[in-house]
Amino acid sequence: MERPSRQRQQERETEQESDEEAVSCPECDSTEIVTDADQELVCEDCGLVLDERNIDRGPEWRAFNHSERQSKSRVGAPITETMHDKGLTTTIDWKDKDAYGRSLSSEKRSQMHRLRKWQERIRTKDAGERNLQFALSEIDRMASALGVPRSVREVASVIYRRALNEDLIRGRSIEGVSTAALYAACRQEGIPRSLDEVADVSRVPQKEIGRTYRYISQELGLELKPVDPKQFVPRFASSLELSEEVQSKATEIIDVSAEQGLLSGKSPTGFAAAAIYAASLLCNEKKTQREVADVAQVTEVTIRNRYQEQIEAMGFR
Repeated sequence: MERPSRQRQQERETEQESDEEAVSCPECDSTEIVTDADQELVCEDCGLVLDERNIDRGPEWRAFNHSERQSKSRVGAPITETMHDKGLTTTIDWKDKDAYGRSLSSEKRSQMHRLRKWQERIRTKDAGERNLQFALSEIDRMASALGVPRSVREVASVIYRRALNEDLIRGRSIEGVSTAALYAACRQEGIPRSLDEVADVSRVPQKEIGRTYRYISQELGLELKPVDPKQFVPRFASSLELSEEVQSKATEIIDVSAEQGLLSGKSPTGFAAAAIYAASLLCNEKKTQREVADVAQVTEVTIRNRYQEQIEAMGFR
């Protein structure tokens, strides 16, 4: 019984190999035929599409605006780390209307009010979830104030969840750990936000944020690279209404001075501010030290000290 089955298997393998060998590109006679992500047979050499087997995985309905898309959609929002229950909990709408848009009776409205109240109460089953709910709302509030993208909020939420699972919150304030997680997420995602800027939107002192950030980054093994001053140049230059020429010159000044070791131990925001000030002078778009200092949130003394070092590094003295 085994021999015929083996023979059939060998025959199928032989047929499959012969079919694969038989497929060749009619344009360049190449046998390098692959199936791409869209389930299309494509020639690797010339790019000719030999066979299309596309499957439309989208909805069967069409929508032409956001409200129409929302009304026709039969699924909820995607899973997100920025909510303590990841957005999977049922939410009772605040509108007192039924599925057809008709207003509810007074008896039904009071019933829905009670259900809504109990729904909010049972969303958090213990102190850990209440802790997480408050911390994630703080991260969302501070991220909105800083104007960082959604990806940073997701990363900050993941970092805070890891700190909570590792029991790193004990003995520290929820606000302090959530702010430190947001700052670490900005560093990890390459979003230029200084510790001073993060402290301005937080409810805890800067010293506590820095101490907590160093602790959780060490305990969680976050591999964070030093902040590059060039990341701050576009934002500072835009706030000062400087041209692209000034930005390019400031980037060049930072590169030259960093190669000579002047960046070591210096604040990246102060270094970027001094480079912008120097570049504005060299490009005849002069800005005062006070204007640059206000945008970069550093002192004028810092700009003067860094500016003199950078000018000497550029060989203008």
